[in-house]
Amino acid sequence: MATITGAPSASAIEAEGLAFAREVLRVEAGALERVRERLTGTIVRAAELLLRCSGSVIVTGMGKAGLVGQKLASTLASTGTRAFPLHPAEAVHGDLGRIRAGDVVLALSQSGETEEIVRLLPAIRRIGACLISITERATSALGQASDLCIELGRIEEACPLGLAPSASTTVLMAVGDALALLVSRRREFTAQDFAFYHPAGSLGRKLARVEEIMRQGRQIRTARVDETVRAVFVSQAGPRRRSGAVLVIDEHETLLGIFTDSDLARLFERRREEELDRPIGEVMTADPYSIPIGARVSEAVEIMKTFKISELPVVDANRRLVGLIDVTDLIGVDASEVAEV
Repeated sequence: MATITGAPSASAIEAEGLAFAREVLRVEAGALERVRERLTGTIVRAAELLLRCSGSVIVTGMGKAGLVGQKLASTLASTGTRAFPLHPAEAVHGDLGRIRAGDVVLALSQSGETEEIVRLLPAIRRIGACLISITERATSALGQASDLCIELGRIEEACPLGLAPSASTTVLMAVGDALALLVSRRREFTAQDFAFYHPAGSLGRKLARVEEIMRQGRQIRTARVDETVRAVFVSQAGPRRRSGAVLVIDEHETLLGIFTDSDLARLFERRREEELDRPIGEVMTADPYSIPIGARVSEAVEIMKTFKISELPVVDANRRLVGLIDVTDLIGVDASEVAEV
C-alpha cells in the first residue's frame, strides 16, 4: 500500500532556505579569503599607475562585470580619481573616442576572454592608453595584453549550477574596492576632500563646514545686554528666517549670552511676566555653548545632542558672533543624530 507523505512544513521550508542562504555566503566568503591570500604587489603597482594617471581612468566590463565596473568608477571618482565607466559594446561603435593617450583603461573580466573586451585590446594599444586588468588568469587574452594584471585565480560560483556570476562578482567588487581605496590612501585623501565631492545628502551635510549652513545677518536675532526682553522681540518681529534664539552681544559683537523661545515660555509658565521689561542680560544664559567657524556640521550635531540644545552660535577665534545653527538647519543630516535635540 502506498504511503502518502504531506508537503514540507513552513518551518522546514524556512530552515532549508536559511541553510542555502548561509551556504551562499560561506562560498562567497571563502572565495574572498582565497583571493586575499593570492593578492600580490601587482595591486600596489596598479594603484601607483592610477595615482600618476595624467588623463582619466576608463573602467570597462561586460555584463555583471560591467555593473561592478560602474560602481568601481564611481568609487574612484568619489575619492579623488577622475574616472568614467565605458560599455565595451558601445566602445566599438564610436565610444572609443572617449579614450585618449595618457588614460588608464581598467578592464574587468572574470574569464579574461570576454569577446567584447578582447575586441577592444588592439584599439587601446593604438590609442596609447595604459591597460590594467582584473581577471582570473594572467595567461588569458586580456591578461597577456595588459600592462598590469591583477590575477584572481579560479573562483567557484555560489550558484548551484555554477553559472550565475555570484562569488566572482563579489570578488571583483572587493578587489576593485581595495584598489580604489589604496589609490585614495596614497593620494592622502582627507575627510574634507570627501566632503568636497559629496556636497549633497546626509553624508555631505555632516562633512560640510558650519559656515556652509549657518544663519547670518538678518537671519539672526541679536540684542545688547541693556535692551529689555519685550523691546527685543517687538523690534525684531516681521518676516525673517525663523530662529528660536536671541543672541546677546556687546559693541564688539562678542557673544555674551543667549535667550531662547524656551526661556520666554518659562517666564510665562512661572508667572514672571514683569521680567519682560527687564534687561535681557538679566535673564539670558551667559557664556552659552558655541562652535568655532571652520568646524564640521557633524561636530555641531554632537554638541547639540550632548547638551540637548536647539540653537548653537558660531563664533570666531575671538568669540565674536559670526552665525547661528538652528536644529531645523540640520534637516538632511541622519535623523537619528538629531532625534534627541
